[in-house]
Amino acid sequence: MPKKRKTPGKSKNSALKPQYNERLDRQSPNRWENLLLGFLYSAKEAAPLAAIENFLVKEGGSAKHLDKTIDSLLHEGLIIKKGKHSLKLSRNAPLYEGHLTQHPKGFGFVSPLQQHGKSASFARDPFISPSAMGTAQHGDRVLIRVLRTRKDLRPEAIVLQVTVPGTDKIAGIFKKDRLAAMVFPDDSRFPFTIRIDDYNGFNPLDGDALIVQFSRESRPSRILSGKILEVLGESKKIDTQMRLVIEKFELPHLFSKEVQQEVENLRNTILPEENREDLRQTAHVTIDGESAKDFDDAICVEKTRQGFRLYVSIADVSHFVAPGSAIDQEAYARGTSIYFPGRVIPMLPERLSNDLCSLVPGQDRLTVSAILDFDRSGTLRSKRFTRSLICSKQRFTYTAVKHILIDKDPDLRKLYKPFLTQLKWAQELAMALQKKRRQRGSIDFNLPEPEFILSDAGEVSAISRTERNFAHQLIEEFMLAANEAVAELATAGMIPALYRVHEKPDPEKTKEFFTFAKTLGLQLPPLENSSAWFATVLDICKDSKYEYIINNLLLRSMKQAQYSAENVGHFGLASSDYTHFTSPIRRYPDLIVHRTLLDLLAKKTLKKKQTDQQAPSIKAAGEFLSARERTAIMAERDMHERLKITFMQNRVGEAFDAIISGVSDSALFLEIPDHCVSGSLAVDTLTDDCYLLDSKNHRLFGEITAKTYRIGDPVRVVLKDIDHYRRRVNFTLQTTTSRSRQAR
Repeated sequence: MPKKRKTPGKSKNSALKPQYNERLDRQSPNRWENLLLGFLYSAKEAAPLAAIENFLVKEGGSAKHLDKTIDSLLHEGLIIKKGKHSLKLSRNAPLYEGHLTQHPKGFGFVSPLQQHGKSASFARDPFISPSAMGTAQHGDRVLIRVLRTRKDLRPEAIVLQVTVPGTDKIAGIFKKDRLAAMVFPDDSRFPFTIRIDDYNGFNPLDGDALIVQFSRESRPSRILSGKILEVLGESKKIDTQMRLVIEKFELPHLFSKEVQQEVENLRNTILPEENREDLRQTAHVTIDGESAKDFDDAICVEKTRQGFRLYVSIADVSHFVAPGSAIDQEAYARGTSIYFPGRVIPMLPERLSNDLCSLVPGQDRLTVSAILDFDRSGTLRSKRFTRSLICSKQRFTYTAVKHILIDKDPDLRKLYKPFLTQLKWAQELAMALQKKRRQRGSIDFNLPEPEFILSDAGEVSAISRTERNFAHQLIEEFMLAANEAVAELATAGMIPALYRVHEKPDPEKTKEFFTFAKTLGLQLPPLENSSAWFATVLDICKDSKYEYIINNLLLRSMKQAQYSAENVGHFGLASSDYTHFTSPIRRYPDLIVHRTLLDLLAKKTLKKKQTDQQAPSIKAAGEFLSARERTAIMAERDMHERLKITFMQNRVGEAFDAIISGVSDSALFLEIPDHCVSGSLAVDTLTDDCYLLDSKNHRLFGEITAKTYRIGDPVRVVLKDIDHYRRRVNFTLQTTTSRSRQAR
């Protein structure tokens, strides 16, 4: 796991120094209380009165302050006497540690909470107002004191100390005028700017992206002093934007010398081994996207008397990556590969992901195979798993398979004639599996994803909707089947394992969605918090004008899937047993599952008595890897938003078809489905009437004309401008005048 970066020039003691707060200074008794609580927390044990007095005097206090503060805290039960001359924190003192996530407006939240002693638990993360922040900043680990809990169950707290400082390096955009040279943080969660006092030999241009190091102040400040560490280059370039995302999310992206050395020592030779089944004569093929380079799954479908036999063979990454090795530790720290348009931050070094472990055609490769027998209706009748050796016979793309099976392209069918029968069987089995999955209530969302077309210069030349076809669904059905089969094996054997789980939605959120859907006039079945009900709703809205918005809102009402040692099932798939087995090249959880499965195959069955010993490590891995996955998703989305801004900036004045995705009293929120771009339209630009918010029906209505703008309505809009700093796309409604101007 990556080490936390320390702030240069700050000792451990200075990191624990209580934070100055002007608001508290004006409320003097509170300031001394919080200083004393922080001091006793850092002491970890009873502190002598003499030491406490010396501390407060150094902070500008006096004996008067000391006496009043001690009396007040004793009265509140927050401290206790230990003998005649020492004080100690009460175990009930409302103190907590956690990481601070700051908002661009200055306030923040602290999570996850580590409680002190027997302090109370909370349903929501504590809120920190800007005035209660002190010198703490986004990413710091802080000690807080909860002051009160609001009616909405949100605790309000104040920062007492920064216990572990966050980064002192940040990426930002360089701006220079005749008065000063400033860097504006790319990550808006850092609500300050950095004045460059040390160019460190660099000569950046206005608008360049930089990495700078800044000095933290002893008092809150909106301007910090800093020096340049690296010039990344022109901020609009895709590689520069990628580095900005890497810095923002602190993504590990360079492999250490130890990892590189281990990779160099790996052998190229792939030979049959004892206890490894030779499946090279089985007609495995891969089906992936046109730009794919790491092929971690191959499939083969055979017809049997009872139905079908499906081979799902997955790259045996565990053969090359030993537990505890440098490669393994780095892969765990990354958790997953991160995919940007035209770029990737791989979990494994390229020699593994694109070579030794990649199931390229015509090359012998080590794999782990799930061999699954189904009847004609798609019911699983038997399963077995084995270490295997395969040789992929052909690399197909999704597009090619679609042209062969769906479009019946004569040229492609002639070119791939030896594989036509197997592909036909694969189609029949996939359709049976899909039908069976939908019958049990599995949810199939239909949400467009952006596909970025990059020019040779690395710029975004176009954004379109990714087209999914039956070939995607075919591979997806086979991967789902293999994942379920592995999970069922672990459950049946009561083996400690890492599951992919998806909990039921919060019933209140489902109810809110149901209430909203009725305002659209949709005729839905009686409300049930079940996957079958969600699937039915999506079917009802399919091909309607509300399909896009209903898919989005239903997805938002659900909880996130995650990795867990506790099998609570997968709500979205309507599956009682599910895990991730099919992508160990790009997901570390799959590597864990492979190791568990292979131990089982090697008769190293984990007994029930070992469960309690094994589960905590699996539990910790599930929590950590779920967090890494969330970080990867946020990073990918952030990169997409940056490229969308870049794409749209040259289209000011152009008109687009949009869908209203949200309403407020000040704005209509819009989606441009053709480009997967989000934006907003200020209500004050609607000058034909005075529009009021009808929050119950999620609409704006005109006070005079009674004209309405409601969620799901299509509108024609014109791109007004781009707010680069806030990454906002602003539209206006297309009018008759603007249409005639555009025609001219």
